Amino acid sequence: MGKIALQLKATLENVTNLRPLGEDFRWYLKMKCGNCGEISEKWQYIRLMDTVALKGGRGSASMVQKCKLCARENSIEILSSTIKSYNAEDNEKFKTIVEFECRGLEPIDFQPQAGFAAEGVESGTVFSDINLQEKDWTDYDEKAQESVGIYEVTHQFVKC
Repeated sequence: MGKIALQLKATLENVTNLRPLGEDFRWYLKMKCGNCGEISEKWQYIRLMDTVALKGGRGSASMVQKCKLCARENSIEILSSTIKSYNAEDNEKFKTIVEFECRGLEPIDFQPQAGFAAEGVESGTVFSDINLQEKDWTDYDEKAQESVGIYEVTHQFVKC
């Protein structure tokens, strides 16, 4: 399978440096088995801090799971060095924010939730615990005395 990148696209209003916060950030994904094509019905999350050993001493992954249909063991790994922030200059363009090393599992859907952070463009005010589940987020930057927001959040997966 190889590497698959998650790309984000959003409209940023007076904020920049939108990023997942911390090793416990939850990437909510729906997965597809590369062997039989079974798609998970439920959202599953993977985190940087989770490490599961692979059978036969072949390293580790962020998640290892057995397919319900074909019983094949598949895994997915978050490549921590590929996590990037989405900045004001990326506004309304797709940008890779993370890459996954996929072995038999392919992410087919992503649901942004809580745990994002961003900063005010002018003020540097830090907004933490941004929840993007509704694909929109708004707040007010006291320092800059202006409204801030993230709108029309969409995503796509691309093979690397």
